[in-house]
Amino acid sequence: MSGPEQPELPGLDLAAWRRWYDGQRPGEITGELRGALIAGGKSNLTYEVTDGDRWWIVRRPPLGHVQATAHDMGREFTVMSGLADTDVPVPRTYAHCPDPDVLGAPFYVMERIEGTPYRTAAELTAIGEQHTAELGAALIDVLARLHAVDPAAVGLTGLGRPAGFLERQVRRWGRQLEGSRTRELPDATRLLEHLAATVPPETGDAGQSGIVHGDYRLDNLLAVAGAPQPVRAVVDWEMATLGDPLTDVALLLVYDSLGEISGGAAVADASTAPGYPSPEAQLERYAAASGRDLGRMDFHLGLAHLKLAVILEGIHHRHLLGQTVGEGFDTVGEAVEPLLAAGLAAATGS
Repeated sequence: MSGPEQPELPGLDLAAWRRWYDGQRPGEITGELRGALIAGGKSNLTYEVTDGDRWWIVRRPPLGHVQATAHDMGREFTVMSGLADTDVPVPRTYAHCPDPDVLGAPFYVMERIEGTPYRTAAELTAIGEQHTAELGAALIDVLARLHAVDPAAVGLTGLGRPAGFLERQVRRWGRQLEGSRTRELPDATRLLEHLAATVPPETGDAGQSGIVHGDYRLDNLLAVAGAPQPVRAVVDWEMATLGDPLTDVALLLVYDSLGEISGGAAVADASTAPGYPSPEAQLERYAAASGRDLGRMDFHLGLAHLKLAVILEGIHHRHLLGQTVGEGFDTVGEAVEPLLAAGLAAATGS
C-alpha cells in the first residue's frame, strides 16, 4: 500500500487522478505519486507526475474563466494521436478524460519528453550561435513537415473545415475578444473591420490547406540543442485545425517580433539571440521546404496580430479575476494595445 499522494497541486487532485488512471491503464502506477506544476504556461495547466519509476504529463484547462471554444483537451489528444506515426515529432498519448467531474475539467495524459522549451535570448546564447541557428532551421522544417501531412491519411479530416477558414477566423477572434475584453480597444474594432473586408479569395486548391497548429512558436517545441534532430516534440495543440498553413507562418513571425512591439511586456525574446534566423530567412526557408507561394502576407500578419492580442487579453482577464496560476501575468495586458496597432499597420500596409 503506497502512502498518501502529495497534496495541494492547484487543479490536480492526485488521489482522484490515480483512481481514474488505474481504471484506464491498470497496474501502470506502482508507487506513491508526486507531482509538480510545470512553470511557464500562461494558458493550460501542465503537470509532471511520477511514482518514482515512471513519469506522466497531465494537461488540463486553466482554472476559472475559460472561453467555450478554447482549451480543448480532446482536440490536443486527437491531433497528437493522429500524428504519432508521421515525421512530425509529438509525445505519445496515453489516455483522455472528457469527464469534468474527475479533476474539475477535461484532461489528458501523455508521455514525458526530455527537452527544453527555449524561450529567452539568454537560454539560446548559452547554447551558442551555431546550435541556435540549427534550432531555428529545425523550427521551420518541422512546420513545413506538419503542413505536408495529409489529414485523411492520419484520420484527422474531422479536425476542421478548410473552406471558409480565414473568414471564420476573423469572426472567431472577434467573438473571443468580446468574451474577454476588459477595456475599450478601438484598434481592435478597426482591425476586425479591415480584415473582414479583405479576406483573400479561396483558390479551391486542396493543396493550399493542411493541418494548422494554431500556436506554433519556439517555446512550444521541446528541443535538445546540438542533436542531429534537435526538435524532440511539438506540444500545445489546443488550437489545431484544418485551414490555411500560412496562418501558422504569420503567427510565428508575430511571436518573434512581440518583444519589440510590446516593449518587452511579459514576452519571450529568443528571436534576438545571435544565430536566430531573421523573418526573411524564415520565410525563404519555409517557401523552399514547403514549395508554397507565400505571396503578400498583409492579411495573414494582421490576423496573427489580432489573434495574439485576443489571447493575451484573455490571460489578462483571468489575471484580473485572480484565476491564474504562476508568475508573470501582471504585465501581459500591456502588450495588447501595441499588438493591435502593429496588426492594423501590417494589414493595411501602412
